[in-house]
Amino acid sequence: MEMDNRRAAIREAISAELERQALDGAVRIDVEALAAAVEAALEPPAPPVEGKRPEDLNATNDD
Repeated sequence: MEMDNRRAAIREAISAELERQALDGAVRIDVEALAAAVEAALEPPAPPVEGKRPEDLNATNDD
């Protein structure tokens, strides 16, 4: 099942990048941009930031 999700992400990234290039009037495929789009689609999400947001701080937990 994981492979299906990965394949779908790759397919969507390639499709979106090729469409973007076509709309920009590209005559040739920008392979570097295509590779960057696939890499971005497969990159795992960044871990959540630890700590509190400024709006969550108050006098008792502001250390």
